[in-house]
Amino acid sequence: MKLQTTKMPLIAFFLLITLFSFAQKDFQGKAYYQTKTTMDLDNWGGRQLSEQQKKQMMERMKSFLEKQYVLTFTQSESLYKEEEKLEAPGGGGRGFGMMSSFSGGAQYKNIKDKEILQDQEFFGKQFLVKDSLPEFEWEMGTETKQIGQYMCFKATAVKKVDEFDWSNMRRRDNKEDDEKKKDSTDTAEKSDDPMSEIEVPETITVTAWYTPQIPVNNGPGEYWGLPGLILEVSAGRTTMLCSKIVLNPEEKDDIKKPSKGKEVTRAEYNQIVKDKMAEMREMYGGRNRGGGRGR
Repeated sequence: MKLQTTKMPLIAFFLLITLFSFAQKDFQGKAYYQTKTTMDLDNWGGRQLSEQQKKQMMERMKSFLEKQYVLTFTQSESLYKEEEKLEAPGGGGRGFGMMSSFSGGAQYKNIKDKEILQDQEFFGKQFLVKDSLPEFEWEMGTETKQIGQYMCFKATAVKKVDEFDWSNMRRRDNKEDDEKKKDSTDTAEKSDDPMSEIEVPETITVTAWYTPQIPVNNGPGEYWGLPGLILEVSAGRTTMLCSKIVLNPEEKDDIKKPSKGKEVTRAEYNQIVKDKMAEMREMYGGRNRGGGRGR
């Protein structure tokens, strides 16, 4: 009996070693994520395109819809940013200036202070979007699956969608409205606003897979709040999947808060985007109407 109480199971021994390594003051890890966002071209007016044309368009958009990120993290801080890579000639980076600005630059999270900072450039101006970390009400499940060498558990939450979250934007179903517009006298005015054809769902369900083997309360993007590093996220049409993890790398990176740009809240930044879009509609709408008279 005495032998049984003093004998420590091997798995518990290794768990203690793991927890000790994460408790070290200079602990740091890196998680590499591949993100992919799907897009239904038919929903965006692509029904007239041939399958070959759709394939070519999706190939051009690949660099915009499929990205690779690195999450550098400690117990309390993290920096999530896109891996730099050369764009192939004729790549899909062009023509997406407005939508690309919605995705942002480096993102800093401080779990202890519940702070999130987003490096954001919009029309040549630098902004620092500062807010509190979003609070996710995770429902913990018992379902498990293996991701690489890590055992992961499932958790779900309902997330409020930001009004300029391009990855969840969809074309509004205007079948009834289209009939009304035929008899409307302000059709031209409405057509000047491209955002009138787009809608964003108020909420989406987020499914996350986290591993207690890496007891860090963090994850890719804005996601956090689970008792282990989040290795996979499915949210709307976007999936984030961890492909590689490096714990305590020999060369550690400084996790620094972004500091450049005008500091604004997310609500203030969204208002800036709205104002700019209204300005552009006025500018280009006026040109189009004026150009028609000059012919």
